[in-house]
Amino acid sequence: QVQLVESGGGLVQPGGSLRLSCAASGFTLDYYAIGWFRQAPRREREGVSCISSSDGSTYYADSVKGRFTISRDNAKNTVYLQMNSLKPEDTAVYYCAVTDGSSWWENSNEYDYWGQGTQVTVSS
Repeated sequence: QVQLVESGGGLVQPGGSLRLSCAASGFTLDYYAIGWFRQAPRREREGVSCISSSDGSTYYADSVKGRFTISRDNAKNTVYLQMNSLKPEDTAVYYCAVTDGSSWWENSNEYDYWGQGTQVTVSS
């Protein structure tokens, strides 16, 4: 059975860092693009970052460029999101998702499988 499990969320002060993990089972992540999305209260789900399956190209929302870094470890079948210089507006539930390809990575409808989400709260 295909499954994605996020972990690593928590409470952090503004300016702090967290690393989120997305562990896959039931299939191999090597052949898929993986996206990170987030959803804050009263907001629609927002694309945060994506990493391709072919050449490892990465993509980021303007709001997180220079602060977040996406990476993958194929040996562990896991994708990571390193989040630095966190701001209160980064507070949200973060989800990872998988697609076999998309010309519009921010479109959540392109993704086939989703994790359960992990809460990130940035507050002083």
